Amino acid sequence: MATLQQFCETIDVSLSTGPDLIDITDKLSACVSRSHTIDGTVSAFMVGSTGSLTTIEHEPGVVADLKQAISRLAPPDRPYAHELAWHDGNGHSHVQAALLGPSITLPVRKGKLRLGTWQQSLPSTTTIVPAKEVSRLRLSGLCRQPVFWVLR
Repeated sequence: MATLQQFCETIDVSLSTGPDLIDITDKLSACVSRSHTIDGTVSAFMVGSTGSLTTIEHEPGVVADLKQAISRLAPPDRPYAHELAWHDGNGHSHVQAALLGPSITLPVRKGKLRLGTWQQSLPSTTTIVPAKEVSRLRLSGLCRQPVFWVLR
């Protein structure tokens, strides 16, 4: 008998200076497997004001295109009010992250992430220094067996 449950897990992600993107699809899939979720959703949230999450094909050309687009939308060489207040040089980082958004929700079907053939899950950072970002996950859905998960 399947039961409706929620699970939480944290994934640590190391990123270079931004914009930087890496593929965490395998980490999300492993979380789904550990949770025993059959059907439901994974909601992932990037902790930090210069981190974001998206889905895109993780292919060098597409990744380069996205990085360039992010930099064109909020160029690092423009004046930002944030920098006038804090003098930290990363006003553009906050704007870039806000444009991409801090979270994604992905479907789980038959115990697997349901993504398109060329679709991967990518956290990104737009910060000016290398970052160890944290992605917090919450899975909601029908479960094969009760499992209790604690957010660390």
